[in-house]
Amino acid sequence: MWDRKIFNLMPLFDPEEGVTVIEPLKGGRGWWAGAPSALFDEKREAFFLYYRLRKPRELGRGAICRIARSEDGVKFETIWEAKKEDFDSPSIEKSALFISPEGRYRLYISYVDGETNKWRVDLLEADSFEKLDPSSRKKVFTPEDIGIEGIKDPFVIMIGRAYYMILSYAPSPKAVSEELREKMHATADVYNTGITKSHTGLAVSLDGVSFQWLGDIFSPRESGWDAYAARIGSLLYTPPAFMAFYDGSASVKENYEEKTGLAVTFDLIHYHRLTPNSPILTSPHSSGSLRYIDVLAHEGKIYFYYEYARPDGSHELRLNVIETPWLG
Repeated sequence: MWDRKIFNLMPLFDPEEGVTVIEPLKGGRGWWAGAPSALFDEKREAFFLYYRLRKPRELGRGAICRIARSEDGVKFETIWEAKKEDFDSPSIEKSALFISPEGRYRLYISYVDGETNKWRVDLLEADSFEKLDPSSRKKVFTPEDIGIEGIKDPFVIMIGRAYYMILSYAPSPKAVSEELREKMHATADVYNTGITKSHTGLAVSLDGVSFQWLGDIFSPRESGWDAYAARIGSLLYTPPAFMAFYDGSASVKENYEEKTGLAVTFDLIHYHRLTPNSPILTSPHSSGSLRYIDVLAHEGKIYFYYEYARPDGSHELRLNVIETPWLG
């Protein structure tokens, strides 16, 4: 398409034409399957998918996380599972799968610290995903490391020899009294209080274990559909730029029910919104939520995994596969 001055066109998809990959445990609001992270392991010739299963808050919140294996990227079989109790945590959320050049199988996992009630990110690694052990987890980031109120939802890529980790974080309000701090963390989810907002930050590492925090890269706007949350969840490289999928919400009332926006970056630090007026992808059902997109390019196809609102208010993990000739 270069003769038409169209370079490396990234296709989008119709969410209604997607296929269900993982069902929620039950129907109804608060029952979710989603927050995916997907990759393809050339050595094992298989797709791997991380996801979490959530229950309504009164029944346990983010209760279970799993890693599943697939030959075709559609039909998955569970190979690993952990529960929030394995992390001494009230809730588990989005995490990131990664296989290092040295062959280490890694899971960067976000969960609520049971002692502080704050979101944090840890690392599990082993010789295979099946051998990951929650008891051997290593700290990547706690809020105290950065002077913020919460950090979660890692997305990890490697460029050259550098690991880049994109994260959702909750900055501290300018003036924080002890009473306000207690209020922020009383429910073990600062993002659902309305006291702070959901921003996106960036960290970098040489070994994928010790990360340096670089700071904010993408923030909620003063007003608009993404004025409360602006959470970058994944990137697709369309040379020479990266397309960024982000979750947005207008207010704390839409927390847990975000919709998808699109941005572009050439350096992973400066982002330009392409969807300032409205989200680009939504569900036609209930809250309209379509969030946590993870995008995987493989053998001339793009696999879009995402969390999708159902008519009954629950969320399922869904997939669309689009052929893209320029990927080869």
